[in-house]
Parts: sequence; C-alpha cells; structure tokens
Amino acid sequence: MKKLVLLLSLVVLSFVFVGCGETTTEATTAASTTEAATTTEATTTEATTAEADLTYEIALVTDVGNIDDKSFNEGAWNGVVQYATDNDISYTYYRPTEDSDAARVESIDAAIAAGAKVVVCPGYLFETAVYEAQAAHPTIAFLLLDGEPHTADYVTYETKENTHNILYQEEQAGFLAGYAAVMDGYRELGFMGGMAVPAVIRFGYGYVQGADYAADELGLTAGDVNIKFGYADAFWASPELETKMDLWYSGGTEVVFAAGGGLYLSVVAAAENTTDGKVIGVDVDQVAESDRIITSAMKGLTSSVYGSLSRFYDNSMTWQALYAGKTSVLGAITGGIGLPTADASWGFDTFTVADYDAIFALLVDGTVVVGTAIDAAPTVSLVTVEYDQ
Repeated sequence: MKKLVLLLSLVVLSFVFVGCGETTTEATTAASTTEAATTTEATTTEATTAEADLTYEIALVTDVGNIDDKSFNEGAWNGVVQYATDNDISYTYYRPTEDSDAARVESIDAAIAAGAKVVVCPGYLFETAVYEAQAAHPTIAFLLLDGEPHTADYVTYETKENTHNILYQEEQAGFLAGYAAVMDGYRELGFMGGMAVPAVIRFGYGYVQGADYAADELGLTAGDVNIKFGYADAFWASPELETKMDLWYSGGTEVVFAAGGGLYLSVVAAAENTTDGKVIGVDVDQVAESDRIITSAMKGLTSSVYGSLSRFYDNSMTWQALYAGKTSVLGAITGGIGLPTADASWGFDTFTVADYDAIFALLVDGTVVVGTAIDAAPTVSLVTVEYDQ
C-alpha cells in the first residue's frame, strides 16, 4: 500500500531545546501528578488483585533501551510524562523483556489490558509490532515514532486510521552537527552509528554533507577535513567499542558524533581517556552527561509526543483526519530537529548561536537542501570520508 507522507505545515511544533515468574513485561507506573512512580512486574496473562485494579490511559512501550537511556526512549517518555501530568491523566511504560516482535506485541497487549487508550511506540523496531497491533486493536490509538507499520517481510506497508506515524529529518540534524563542528575548527571528525538503519544512516550522511558544506564556506581545500565513519551494530555501550574509539582518538580524531542510544557511553569513555577528545550527542541534549559533549543532534521527541497527544485528546481521543493513518515528517521547518542553543549546552568556541541561527534559517527557507538518499554515500567535494567496510 502506498505510504502516506504528510509534511506538517498547518501545525508548527514548538521545539524547546532543553535537557529535559516468567515475566514478559516490566511496567513502571505513575497514576497521577501527585503519586510517585513505582516499578512493578506483571505477566501478560495474569496479575495480582492489586495490579488488576490499576489502569493507565497513556502507555509507552520501550524499544531495546529504557526510559532513562538519555536518548530516544527518554525523549519520548518525557513527552508522555509532561502531557499526562499537565492534564492529570494516568500513564505508565512497559519494557519488553527481549528484542523481538513477539515481545513487543505482548507488551502492547499488556498495556491495552491495563486500560491504555493510546500507546506510544518509540523506534523503527516497532514497525512490525504496530502493523499487527493496529489491526488487532482497532479502537486503540497508536503513535509510532521513527517508522511506518509493515509486515515482517517488508512487502506490505499499511497505516490504519487508528495509527499516526512521525518521522524526523535526521539528515538535517546531522548536517547542522557536521557544519558546526567544522566551522568551530575541527578537522578530524568521526561518526559512529548504532546500526545501519534509515534514521541512523540519515544522521551520518547529513553529518558528512554538513562538514563538506562548511569546508566549502571556509575556503578549505580537499583533504583538509577527514571523517572516519562506522557502525557499532548495536545501540549500547561495550568494551570493544570503547577500544575502537580509543584507536580513533589516539589516531587523531578530534570529535565523534555518537548516533545510537547508549553507545555514546563508550564514545565518551574513550574521549575522557584523551586530553581533549570531544563528542557530539544524539536525539536529546546529552551535554549534562559529560563535559566532553559539545552539542547534540536532536529530534523534537518530547515536543512531538506532547503535541500529538494534545491533538489526540483535543479531538475526543481520536486522530484528526490530518493525522489518522498518515505520517508526519518533522524537520527544520516545523522545529522538529536542531542543536541545543542554551548557554549551558553550547560547547563551541568560535561558532556562535547567531551563526547557527543563520544556517538553520537556510534549511527552513530551502536555500540549503540536504540529500536524503540512504542507498549510497553522499557525493562530497572537499571532505575525505573513510567508511568502515
């Protein structure tokens, strides 16, 4: 089925860049604005009497990470928490016990059994699970971030009326990060992505394009800027990845864009093994995690979840026609991506917020267009990119 893609132009999101037994599902609950969150575990087939009496209207199911991952899950969860607490709506999250479609579907089913009216699913890993769940639960609303529902074999794509998808223009966020780094004087760059999936590839290819654009603007010559480019094949930290990053930094790499959930911990650890190695974070403002993080290529996760839930509840708990069964693509024009500009989050020396605002405006008005292709590396004229084989 043809995928419906809608660029939000009628509703501009406000994106504030601040750091904000056989158990099958782990649920953390927060029933209202006055009750503290507590952690419980329940099977999807039975629960204690006390647990059975609890209902939670808004649910989020995490992917392979958790709500405190300082990245994608946490950004989405913050949107749930903020909207639910602002409106005194019960909410909770569920964490599948394994990385599988079956476990994700089971967690979604558990959320619905516990009273969920809308389920937030952060990440492309939910594409197949939501494809199944939206058909099995036609009266339940789904908000899928970073993906569109499809069959496991990718043959059939279908977004039903009870589902709304949000994609982000990661290539623009990556572009801004690469541009800023080179404009600030960095010449030896690195990109370490989690896995070679569309969103991560777009971050990386945008980063390369941004660095090349800045090199041209500065009048640099071919070879003045070099980029090491690779994937960790995982979204978490590991000793092996830290060792690899140690080699990059000791080999002259000055700053590494860590685009892949918790793997940033390995990159930061390697940077801290050097005198002045730096890191660029991803998804949310990660600067508070280390003084080696100079900026973050962010998506408007919190604001887009908050805004989507607002529109859902404002429309009598259904998706409006503009969103039902459709995909919104959020980028610079909607405030859906960017770098953090608060003083505490600005880690550049010579590249200023005014400089950033100027290049951001060029993305908004279309003067600068970042390539979106992910099937081949972007064509560049000045930077030299060493891609891992």
